[in-house]
Amino acid sequence: MPPTADTLPLQHTTIGPPTTWAGTVGVADAGLKNMQQLIQLRWIAVVGQVVTVAIVHFGFGIRLPLEHMLAVLYCLVAFNLVSVLRLRNRRPVLHVELLVALLVDVGMLTSQLYLSGGATNPFAFLYLLQVILGAVLLKPRYTWVLVVVTCLCFAGLGLYYRPLDIPLDHVSGLSSPFVLGLLLCFALNAALLVTFITRIQRNLRARDARLADLRQRAAEEEHIVRMGLLASGAAHELGTPLATLAVILGDWRRLPHFSSDPELLEEVVEMQTQLERCKAIVSGILLTAGEARGESSEATTLATFLDELVDDWRRTRPVKAFAYENRFGDDLPMVSDSAIQQMICNVLDNALEASPQWLRLDVERAGDALSLTVTDAGKGFAPGLLETLGQPYRSTKGRPGSGLGLFLVVNVARTIGGTVEAANRPEGGAMVKITLPLSAIVLEPEEETDATDDDAQDDEDPTERHGQR
Repeated sequence: MPPTADTLPLQHTTIGPPTTWAGTVGVADAGLKNMQQLIQLRWIAVVGQVVTVAIVHFGFGIRLPLEHMLAVLYCLVAFNLVSVLRLRNRRPVLHVELLVALLVDVGMLTSQLYLSGGATNPFAFLYLLQVILGAVLLKPRYTWVLVVVTCLCFAGLGLYYRPLDIPLDHVSGLSSPFVLGLLLCFALNAALLVTFITRIQRNLRARDARLADLRQRAAEEEHIVRMGLLASGAAHELGTPLATLAVILGDWRRLPHFSSDPELLEEVVEMQTQLERCKAIVSGILLTAGEARGESSEATTLATFLDELVDDWRRTRPVKAFAYENRFGDDLPMVSDSAIQQMICNVLDNALEASPQWLRLDVERAGDALSLTVTDAGKGFAPGLLETLGQPYRSTKGRPGSGLGLFLVVNVARTIGGTVEAANRPEGGAMVKITLPLSAIVLEPEEETDATDDDAQDDEDPTERHGQR
């Protein structure tokens, strides 16, 4: 019994648009991510300052100006809330904004240090954290601005500060409050730097991966443009010899020598049929390239488009058993698109070559998308081919130029916002599933309700309307 389209695949791969780029961020998103990291570090700083002030004031018995220090904390919390609102705006974050945010942090730290011993406070080394963050996030000129400001603040704290009643002895070791403060400051600096820089590096790696993907896509699109130019030029060149052959075959068909011989006449008719198919292919190439001579896209419906495509494909291919089932539901208007038609035919041709004895096409609706599933009973995809699905000239057929079919399928689907999924089936054979958003292929319904209602009222019998009154 042939396999069905509902069998679960063992291995698969999916290629589509960047609708959900897990783990990737664009260049503009990197600034937003960095701002988010600063906001998170600022919340950690708020909690750390509250805990530190409480331990020093109540644990060590060192009197601190709590009211003033809490006022600074309130200002820091207010600024962080403003930063959260800015982050929700989703506009790209400029380097100047990051510089201002770090300068505000430096100002808040300077205020707290002024109230708690100035440069003699062991937590003065937190300035290094601000400088290192600036070196990672900012342009060099902005980083040097931050360096100059922090140096001036540190120097100012050596001249102006509220002294603390704390012994600055280093002989007592860990029993000295000053040494404990230095240890805590070092641990805090190290932990925050490791956390922040690790996240920044992850964002940078994700950005680099995104840029590499964009470069790869640009190269593929350039390759498609070159192929399109080549195909368009070849189509133009083939037009004249095909027209000449059509005239010659027409003359042959009228000759007595051919008309009197049924076998020869049948061969001439078959040659004319194949010639018309060649001309249709050439016209399709020109239509796809936007150079059709007099042809134009025609309005149709989704069911009609698919039914005609299947009938034409079945009639021109030597397929033994082809199952086609359309479970889409309500029909929708659309414009006949030669690119989509060629994309579906490419998938069917690949399936036919792998499985001449049987293949299947299932059409259904998946939410706001059209789902086309082609299954066959062949040998399936090679594991390495699944990993490189959609890349040009990746094929196991061993013929020059092979591997372009799925490459074009993937790029056409991606261009209109769709996805292509390929899988091997447990019982043998392969499955290729194309998902296309209906918004990209279906015509928006025209507002014909009012006109239809007016026509219905015009056609209604006047006596009936009088009776209804």
